[in-house]
Amino acid sequence: MTASGDTVLTRYHWAAGFINGLIQAPPTPAPGTPMEEVRARARARMDRLRAFLSVLGNPQEQYRIAHIGGTSGKGSTAAMLAGVLHAAGYHTGLHISPYLQVETEKLQIDGRLISGDRFADYVEHIAAAMEEWTRAGGERLTYGEFWLSLVLWAFAQERVEWAVIEVGAGGRFDLTNVVFSDVAVITSVGIDHVATLGHTIPEIAWHKAGIIKPGRPAITTVDDPAALEEIRREATEQDAPLTHLVPDRDFRVLASDASGTQVLDIPSGTVFHVPMPGEFQGANAAAAIAAARALRDLPRGPIDDAAIAAGLAATRFPGRMEVVQEHPRVVLDGAHNPEKMESLTRNLDRLGRPRRRIVVFGSLDSHDYLTNATLVAQAADEVIVTTPVATQRAAADARVLADAIIAAGTPANVVPEPRDAIVAALERATPDDEIVATGSLYLVGAVREHWYRGDDIVLACSSWPPRSSEHPHRGNGSRTGT
Repeated sequence: MTASGDTVLTRYHWAAGFINGLIQAPPTPAPGTPMEEVRARARARMDRLRAFLSVLGNPQEQYRIAHIGGTSGKGSTAAMLAGVLHAAGYHTGLHISPYLQVETEKLQIDGRLISGDRFADYVEHIAAAMEEWTRAGGERLTYGEFWLSLVLWAFAQERVEWAVIEVGAGGRFDLTNVVFSDVAVITSVGIDHVATLGHTIPEIAWHKAGIIKPGRPAITTVDDPAALEEIRREATEQDAPLTHLVPDRDFRVLASDASGTQVLDIPSGTVFHVPMPGEFQGANAAAAIAAARALRDLPRGPIDDAAIAAGLAATRFPGRMEVVQEHPRVVLDGAHNPEKMESLTRNLDRLGRPRRRIVVFGSLDSHDYLTNATLVAQAADEVIVTTPVATQRAAADARVLADAIIAAGTPANVVPEPRDAIVAALERATPDDEIVATGSLYLVGAVREHWYRGDDIVLACSSWPPRSSEHPHRGNGSRTGT
């Protein structure tokens, strides 16, 4: 590594450490906290963030915004829409949450991660502004408040024309909802984050629908009737034109395999290709297409199909049915709730049925891990249970997960450290087998280091840096994968 590379990494790690030092425990309300108290805390955080952004000069008002929410698919959809806007000639920022391996994933410009140096510069600026703010009597920002201030301010400094912003969780009381967006997209509604969003589909849909803005178009691919009713109600209240996309009426998945997904846009008759496997990417692509077409008052005119096709074809998203090698095939997917796990297991066989499927599985204890364990058991020939590590968040007991999988009739054993678990899976696999790592984005981020090192990602400003020969990725008797 060059001296300049060392300097960049030193500055990056300082900046990342500073932000992570703002993480508070516990990150979610204690069990049994009344929902009104949960919402009151969320409103207070949003008010504090708005006040701090005003000190920064309201950077979020210097560009146009697309806001993407949903239980599943929002990250992929956000990446697709950002790609389309960039292909249409717009200087485009993308904010996703959470990141997989490195913090700079959350701050992307025109399809590239922001450089480690620029990231550190922006952290220094926001940190200094926060110190001034606290000396003047303001409350110190939390991790999430600092991060969003950083993102919104950085986009202004980078002079983006459009910012595509992924919701963290929910929508109505999510910190990202301090922005006023030009279009809102709600991809799906499922049971997740029940401590803050509620235990029923209508409750959760009400939160998701909160990102719809007065008079601005909204797009949804939600198929649950109760969820759709909440979204329609919110759109009506906001006088926002709502486009509801329905499979086989508005779009159709023609094919989905390891090379990606072919999606037919039925009204135009155009077939689009997304280089990401999974039939579910069809709905995500349809949402991104509809959002791009719904944008108003564009200085370059309406976005045409050529830009849409180019943007979708250039979209990649790490850790979502990502094939990192072949022979044996290794698939990384951050599915962490039953809806996502069912979708993953349905789509795996579209990649080609392996001789044997080995699943590396782990979960945080805030998720429905026992249901996920049962779904994994049904899809696997063998499971290696491991323990993802997340700051201030507890992991599900690996032994409990293994016992549940064994009770469902599938062999399982425990390898506590995720990177050791993926190595164990590779050692057991033959070229005709398949390895799937899933259950948590934290787990996927850890095992992805076997193929792509975090420091290399920072230096390359890409989630797909050149692979180092120091990191073999072979199975038993296999050749180097792709």
